[in-house]
Amino acid sequence: MWRSRSETYIVQPGDTLYSIARKFNTTIESIMELNGLTSTALMVGQSLKIPLYTEVVVTSAVVNIRRGPGIYYPVTAKMNRNARLPVTGFWKDWYKVKLFDGTQGWIQGELVKRFIYDGTKPIVTNLGFYTLEEGPALPSSYDSFVNNTDSISETGLFLFQINKENPTTIVKFGDFTDAYVEDIVSVGHRQNVKMLPVVHNLLYKNGSQTMSKDVVKELVSNKQNRQAFIQNVIKLIERYNFDGINIDIEDVYLEDSENLSALYTELGEALRRKGYYLSGSIPARVSDEPFNPFSDPFDYETIGKAVSEFVVMLYNEHGWPGSGPGPVVSIGWMERVLKYTMTKMPKEKIVAAVSVFGFDFNLTTSKNTYATYDMAMKLAKKYNKEIIFDEKTQTPMFAYEDEQGNQHEVWFENAESIYAKIQKAWEMGIKGIALWRLGMEDPNMWSMFKEDVVVKKG
Repeated sequence: MWRSRSETYIVQPGDTLYSIARKFNTTIESIMELNGLTSTALMVGQSLKIPLYTEVVVTSAVVNIRRGPGIYYPVTAKMNRNARLPVTGFWKDWYKVKLFDGTQGWIQGELVKRFIYDGTKPIVTNLGFYTLEEGPALPSSYDSFVNNTDSISETGLFLFQINKENPTTIVKFGDFTDAYVEDIVSVGHRQNVKMLPVVHNLLYKNGSQTMSKDVVKELVSNKQNRQAFIQNVIKLIERYNFDGINIDIEDVYLEDSENLSALYTELGEALRRKGYYLSGSIPARVSDEPFNPFSDPFDYETIGKAVSEFVVMLYNEHGWPGSGPGPVVSIGWMERVLKYTMTKMPKEKIVAAVSVFGFDFNLTTSKNTYATYDMAMKLAKKYNKEIIFDEKTQTPMFAYEDEQGNQHEVWFENAESIYAKIQKAWEMGIKGIALWRLGMEDPNMWSMFKEDVVVKKG
């Protein structure tokens, strides 16, 4: 059951609005507005609702972000209509706001509308992963991204790969131009979205998991290689005006665990010196004991210290070869992984990466195939099947028999199941969620974000 995280505070002797605002990392003005106060005077025992997040939304076509609260300060950024900006301070009719790259600036009050949230809706970040088209049934993420930037905090562009020929270097993953990336980054920045390249060791042509592991082994084997890779990461960030990077290394030999942790530690130190952001996508595990060869090489505690954001990839509960039917991420699995992860690092760093896709499980042949929301709905219509929302796992599903007599179960995701995961993330106090991947989702999910969720930016 959904539990609000709204907070109230009882005024104590010696309290002032200033001290209360500092205690809860908010502003005097937000407390006053949320509580309908017309004076800064307080009474001992008075109950105050605490603002958990304040933002402004741009109402003009294009606005300037300035270095200080006045039109004579230099412009540091520009934002387009509907850009959402977290408020960190006020000065007369100007708002101090936080930007996609972690810096702060000022915006004129008459150009925006202010909103104050007390936690009755989930307040989470939303990282949307972006890919190119993967075939007629798996479209590019472009339309989902550009049409919903107001509901996205960060975007990870799955467009770069560790070079198998020289693992200290990075190559493009897919057929695209530099101008294509520059356009996407510009669109995101104008809507206050943090833009990150995803650099991975997956899906090598004519390759295998062994090749992916061998690439990592060579990359992390010595400090010279790691430092060369780090310099190429920085060049990639600077080339496209990214705000940092997401590292998505997944296939690793267990004996390379310590060297992999060293890469994260050294990369984190180098990026912090430059003011860049390090996000790490890490396979899910639930204990310190050996769990499976896929996730065992990842030292959560060490990597958690190195990164700005720890994206724990939850989408391996069902769907891998040989697994039985079931949800890719059930609500119980999500909670189990997050509880373990929270013992290794501050929960404010943790992002729960969930699937917006599912699987069609052929129970007769034991083969599993991808099922986007659109694919699942077409199958249900074709076989005239009612969709059931499984309350235990908080996931939609249905069963059918195909023309060859094979029995199937389809488990997928819709707006309701994604909302359940957002609620769980908020209840557990983690930073937010990530979606793999944009373009596969239930279109109704975006209405849910706009109406029932506060997407935190900056």
